[in-house]
Amino acid sequence: MFRFGKALVQHATSRAPVVTSRLYQPVKTTTSIQSLMTRMGQLRLNSTTNQSSFVSGFNTQGNAVIDNIQSSALPSTQFKTKKPSTPGKRWLKRVPRDHLYKGKAVRALTVAKRSTGGRNNTGRITIRHRGGGHKRRIRLLDWHRREPGTQTVVRLEHDPGRTAWIALLKHDKTGKLSYIVAPHGLRAGDKVSSYRSVKDQAGDITRTVAIDAGNCMPLKMIPVGTIVHNIGLKRDGPGVMARAAGAYAQLIQTGETGYAQVRLSSGEVRLVPVDACATIGAVSNPDHQHEMMGKAGRLRWMGVRPTVRGMAMNSVDHPHGGGRGKSKGNKDPRSPWGVLAKGGKTRKSPNPFVVKPRPRR
Repeated sequence: MFRFGKALVQHATSRAPVVTSRLYQPVKTTTSIQSLMTRMGQLRLNSTTNQSSFVSGFNTQGNAVIDNIQSSALPSTQFKTKKPSTPGKRWLKRVPRDHLYKGKAVRALTVAKRSTGGRNNTGRITIRHRGGGHKRRIRLLDWHRREPGTQTVVRLEHDPGRTAWIALLKHDKTGKLSYIVAPHGLRAGDKVSSYRSVKDQAGDITRTVAIDAGNCMPLKMIPVGTIVHNIGLKRDGPGVMARAAGAYAQLIQTGETGYAQVRLSSGEVRLVPVDACATIGAVSNPDHQHEMMGKAGRLRWMGVRPTVRGMAMNSVDHPHGGGRGKSKGNKDPRSPWGVLAKGGKTRKSPNPFVVKPRPRR
């Protein structure tokens, strides 16, 4: 039996196929570890591609064609850190902002933001943990994208009121300036268009639209499987869903009339009118979730005040307060107003537009 196996091995090695394709080469008789490692490296290099595809699974790259781009689901290795010369700099980790505009925003596209400290018109605190912080101006973004035509990206800017970058657009014909949420991969000088005002003609097979990052169009014009963001819920309404940093959704079903099905990043499948707008691609700054502020004072600069645990309060201030020692009083975790915090049902009636709810623990 061993002689027969040895004869088969000799026969196979003597008749090695002579195929000179990219992924296959003639098998050598040497079986050293170094040659095997070299062979595996060649296969790995030849099998990788630089093209991004948003059809298979959730690819947050959208359809932006960028070489050597990493998936936004993993933390980037390009975070900006500093030497731990102070305790606050030791754990500081932020996304680089070298590509953003260093000047001020367009004054005509901003309004003043009057801080309230979380208090209403009677002076009572209605939103906790708010107060202080640096002065800000609210950027007025174009959520409707009704104006047709091509627009050029002038620059990318930082918006203190949101986690994603914003892009300043200039219309090629009218010269009008506007702000939008910058998609992932958008750069200065790129061209974006809005097909929302294009009149739909029945039976028009010559209608063509560009499925590029930053283009806005109704859901009925978008191919199935496309990654989108800034999704509207009404026919003539603004985009309201998937607007935060790194947010995205995937179109899984659409048509000429009725409702389209969109899978959100939480896993929820929702019905959206096919005439509602959506923007191609994912939202920029996907590594925002991996940032570290480094110290509590940096959050105070952003207008966030300290949070006190309920167990550290008195019984009149929180359901978890009071008692001797660390005790919740044999109660489930809940808010100061008695609403269950983990797994409790808060929705009184189901949403009829939710086809499949998000997975829950």
